[in-house]
Amino acid sequence: MNTSSNLNSYFCAKALCVMKLVIKNIGMLVQTRATGKEKVSGADMKQLPVIEDAWLYCENDHFHSWGTMDEYDNFMQHNDPSQQATVIDAQQGMVAPSWCDSHTHIVHAGSREKEFVDRIQGLTYEEIARRGGGILNSAKKLADTPEDILLENALERVYEMMAFGTGAVEIKSGYGLSFDAELKMLRVIKKIKSLVPVPVKATFLGAHALPVVYRENRNEYIRLITDQLLPAIADEELADYCDVFCDRGFFTPEETDQILQAGWKYNLPPKIHANELDFSGGIQVGVKNKARSVDHLEFTGDEEINLLLPSSTMPTLLPSTAFFLKLHYPPARKMIDAGLPIALATDYNPGSSPSGNMPFILSLACIHLNMLPEEAINAATINGAYAMGLEGTAGSITPGRKASFFITSPNVSPALIPYSFGANLIRRKFIAGKEV
Repeated sequence: MNTSSNLNSYFCAKALCVMKLVIKNIGMLVQTRATGKEKVSGADMKQLPVIEDAWLYCENDHFHSWGTMDEYDNFMQHNDPSQQATVIDAQQGMVAPSWCDSHTHIVHAGSREKEFVDRIQGLTYEEIARRGGGILNSAKKLADTPEDILLENALERVYEMMAFGTGAVEIKSGYGLSFDAELKMLRVIKKIKSLVPVPVKATFLGAHALPVVYRENRNEYIRLITDQLLPAIADEELADYCDVFCDRGFFTPEETDQILQAGWKYNLPPKIHANELDFSGGIQVGVKNKARSVDHLEFTGDEEINLLLPSSTMPTLLPSTAFFLKLHYPPARKMIDAGLPIALATDYNPGSSPSGNMPFILSLACIHLNMLPEEAINAATINGAYAMGLEGTAGSITPGRKASFFITSPNVSPALIPYSFGANLIRRKFIAGKEV
């Protein structure tokens, strides 16, 4: 699997393509919802539907129905009398909908382990950025990397994430920071959409950092984003969302508002990097602009919670970033207890979260954010789907939604996933009814 064509051929060769698919002898069938609930909030996040000793029936690549094994024979006699369905024995493994990872930066060139060592030696994230490291370092590498290499490496990361059970992903630009390089990133993401079996959302993040050449003229770079990049992106249909890093040392709320307003003109709803480093005003400008999500949120207080409560904006937490950078964690417990929904994502990127391991994100959420396993699973499935606009097709086992799910090893419970940090208990993965 060294080229994009090989990756795609691998999937096509291995896919189990059937009209009817049945999973039987399921130890625990998780996140079954008869109606199309979009998200769960507050106390409802503790409620995770689970059916023990179950079967699951999929038809035409979509979830159809389910029940307990004592109903299985009767169901199959009526729904598959000619025995055409492909039947898979889960062997008492847990079955759950695929993770929905709503925040990644997996189109990048190379790693940044030198900065990892710099942080061990005492430099802060912001000090590294001021020296030309961080996002600017990734931008320089990306500008020098051919598009086909970026594509090949990003495809390998997508398949790595799928191995951990991820079945939907959002990918951001933001390591280009120039007209040509940002478009190059977004074209790579567009190609990824056509080559992988999982749904992919593309987000334009030109306002990820201020390029060195614009340090003395911030307004000129913002005009490049609003007057040149956004029209070009719209012409080529390269993005689904527009994002800004609204935080201390990056972009102000006023600049963020200007960029997001311009994005709306091209039908690009906002998603925001907010309040990772300080109380930046990012949540406020996100809610004002009807952002689909506001992400990071290490600094979130009563004012921000009260603004989010009546809004349609999904608070998205990225605990592996706080873990890797030794930041303090966002107040997830306070947010949920106040009635908010929470989504979880990996923030997979080379500088602050070099991992696409969603089960480990659940472990961090339980250990450091004091989230219950049920809350963490809701955050990584149904709420993650909502955070990237896939609430109608992903995130839960609901009739009519895409049959994307995984089967674990035997005797796994929802709590065992975050408990077993570092282990991958997922044994088989299915995307839209096909095994991958």
